[in-house]
Amino acid sequence: MDLIRQIWIESGIYQISSGQIAMIAICLLLLYLGIVKKFEPLLLVTIGFGGLLSNIPGVEIATGNGLLHLAYVTGIETGAFPLIIFMGVGAMTDFGPLLANPKTLFLGAAAQFGIFATLLGALGLTELGIMDFSLREAAAIGIIGGADGPTAIYVAGQLAPHLLGAIAVAAYSYMALVPLIQPPIMRLLTTEAERKIEMVQLREVSKVERVVFPLLLLLLVALLLPSAAPLLGMLCFGNLMRECGVVDRLSDTTQNSLINIVTIFLGLAVGSKLSAEQFLDWSTLSILLLGMVAFAIGTACGLLMGKLLNKITKTPINPLIGAAGVSAVPMAARVANKVGMEANPQNILLMHAMGPNVAGVIGSAVAAGIMIMFAS
Repeated sequence: MDLIRQIWIESGIYQISSGQIAMIAICLLLLYLGIVKKFEPLLLVTIGFGGLLSNIPGVEIATGNGLLHLAYVTGIETGAFPLIIFMGVGAMTDFGPLLANPKTLFLGAAAQFGIFATLLGALGLTELGIMDFSLREAAAIGIIGGADGPTAIYVAGQLAPHLLGAIAVAAYSYMALVPLIQPPIMRLLTTEAERKIEMVQLREVSKVERVVFPLLLLLLVALLLPSAAPLLGMLCFGNLMRECGVVDRLSDTTQNSLINIVTIFLGLAVGSKLSAEQFLDWSTLSILLLGMVAFAIGTACGLLMGKLLNKITKTPINPLIGAAGVSAVPMAARVANKVGMEANPQNILLMHAMGPNVAGVIGSAVAAGIMIMFAS
């Protein structure tokens, strides 16, 4: 009987708290969204499973010398995993639509306004006593508005590692919910006539332009804003490997094997920070709410900039593509194309929307550099 009692006392069922039960339910929800609904499955499945392991009493894989904790220390505290993923994103990204229509860079830049508006909002609410965030924490929360998971994780790891779990879940959840969140905002801020606007075919971009662009982008931005160089540098390096045509093996490895391996450990490491004591508090709910506000403001600002460009330029621009400026490649571009085709079945906006979409990736990296520089 003593043996049975000892086994019972040391079991997870005896030790589990109500907070851990709640977190296990949340992690199962993340797994459901990833597996059944196919919302960002590459990250939600790994984050959800890592969260399960971190909330089972007596399991030490997420603490001490456990594998998930070591992955967190090695890959996220150092910033290595997000940077490697950014290199893979660069290798998979075609900057052609942006180069063919450089005006779309303004759409990607405008969509980043949600980041800074949320930063100011969080600080304002802190001053009013409604919330309690430092400048570093507010900056890390604001970056959710860029709808770029690796960037959000990188900034959170640098500025507010204790909020990493909530920020990562918020960032990837809103990225996954782009098809649900953006269309109502797009219809609210545009007219039927604007949604029907057809855009002219993009010009052909030469190989020289494609090779020179990542080099020029890195030098211009990094020399002006060195704190943005790590993220932007990895993005540009990955894209250079893709476009130069002489390192196809390296480009293929970066686009496939390397980014897949790192994604596994990144997701598990982030999930290890979803323990009940770190996640279940008022600040987490505040982060989720502020993240939604940041994402909505970014979408709205991209749309409004699209409306402005359509008024002041000779070439017609469908404002819907401005919503793709929130990054979330390529889902946001697909949503813009879908809403455009609902208004006009002949209106193919996908390639046009990819311009602001990749501009949003660049914009979020620059915004991250600004946040790190001013909040550090």
